[in-house]
Parts: sequence; C-alpha cells; structure tokens
Amino acid sequence: MKVLDFSIPSSVEGWVAIDDRVMGGISSSQLRFHPDGHAVFEGDVSTANGGGFASVRHPALRLGIQGTEGYRLHVRGDGKRFKLNLRMEDGLDGVNYQAGFQPPADRWVEILLPISNFSPRYRGRPVPSAPPLRPEKVCQVGWMVADGQAGFFQLYIRAVTAVGT
Repeated sequence: MKVLDFSIPSSVEGWVAIDDRVMGGISSSQLRFHPDGHAVFEGDVSTANGGGFASVRHPALRLGIQGTEGYRLHVRGDGKRFKLNLRMEDGLDGVNYQAGFQPPADRWVEILLPISNFSPRYRGRPVPSAPPLRPEKVCQVGWMVADGQAGFFQLYIRAVTAVGT
C-alpha cells in the first residue's frame, strides 16, 4: 500500500505550480503546509486571457503498486470540484489520467476514486487511444481546479492512499 502523508512540513517540498500561465492566463496556485498538520492546495483561478485552470504537480512520486484498485483521499474542500492527476511518464508534457471529486466545504471526508474513474487527457482533451492507467507505473501526482471555476480556492489534504488487493 502506497501512501502520500501530508502531516509534516517536508511533505510539500518538490511540488511545482503548473497554472494556465503556460498559455497566457493569470491563474496562480501553490501547495503549502498548514501548521495543523496537512497540506493546502490553494490559489486563484481567472478565466482572463483564455485561462481557467490552476494545478500543482510533483514530478517524482510513485503512487500505486500492481493490484491497486483506487485511491482514498482524506480531504476537505471549499465546495469546488477538484481533480487528482496521475501520470505514467516523466516530463512536463504528456497524458494525464484525471479523476474529479467534490468534497464538501469545511468538513473532512474520505473519498474513494476507483481506477475506472480516471480518464486520459492531454491538455484538457480526451485521449481515447491512450493505454489504461497502470498504478504501478504512476510517477507523477498532481492536483487541479478547472472547468470555469473562477475565484479563490482551497483544498485541504491529509493523505492519499493507494487501495486494493
């Protein structure tokens, strides 16, 4: 079982913002440590200049082994819809496997995202010819907010656990 545990300050090191600024937008985000012992993915999404998404990614995290059937998130939201992004390839560009979730505002919950919920996307567009997600090959993990949800956002994250056989 693989776990991303965000209970210590070093757990947020190495995360990089990849916002719509890469295409001329003005959204911004970060992943920071909260003194209560969890991470906070936060920022501001703007649809100005053709933008509309904010994301952070860790370029070198393994998350899953053979037999992983899904991911359990321990999160608290702000009412917005977020995405967990997983990648099976190194590098900045390529196919993201995304699963959306919408945790309630101001209440910690556990959300299970089965592998079947992850859809392959490239720069926001579906990639029907992509191979299926193989958790044992996941090498990058990220968080995203998009889909026209302009304004300030916050997602609190305690842990992500790969679950399965």
